[in-house]
Amino acid sequence: MNDQYLSPLLSQILNVPEKHKVFVSFHHEDQAYRDQFDQFYSQYFISKSVDFGDIEPDNSDEYIKRLIQEEHISDTSVVVVLYGASTWKRKHIDWEMSAALQEKVGGHSGLILMILPTFPVRPYNAYGQYDESFLHPYFHPRASANLKSGYATLLYWPGLYPSLPAVQMTDAIQNAFDRRITHKKLIDNSHPQYQNNR
Repeated sequence: MNDQYLSPLLSQILNVPEKHKVFVSFHHEDQAYRDQFDQFYSQYFISKSVDFGDIEPDNSDEYIKRLIQEEHISDTSVVVVLYGASTWKRKHIDWEMSAALQEKVGGHSGLILMILPTFPVRPYNAYGQYDESFLHPYFHPRASANLKSGYATLLYWPGLYPSLPAVQMTDAIQNAFDRRITHKKLIDNSHPQYQNNR
């Protein structure tokens, strides 16, 4: 039997969650959080991420976009975007989300946005009431649109806001994986791609 069918079958028989292919998107100034993310959660997924040095930054934008699409995201099930202080300004992260939301072999990728401790605002109004809308100006328009539509999932770095539910990464990845099918009609990939960093 082919390995691609054997792994999910064994997972069902042994009642072990299936590992999905995950691409972690982040701004280089958040490398320490990216490393911690792997320490916390890498046992729950198969990494398809770009490592330092995988893509030569001097290459043309079109070549980099094609490389991201064809070699890193084409068979990725879920994309996790780590949002820190300046993430929303970075063009490569917008390109990665755009690639994830395009129809491809195996369908679209699920989308998870994770707020890091360096994010510039808190999700609370002056009365201490939770209000996600404060976050949206510091997302890429593509991320904001898919969060508002209900396709993307929003998570917070573990322990960042103790009053909010704790992160259950296995559940979050599985949920994002399932939403590729159940919430497919909510995908909004209509925003123009960033041409430059902001």
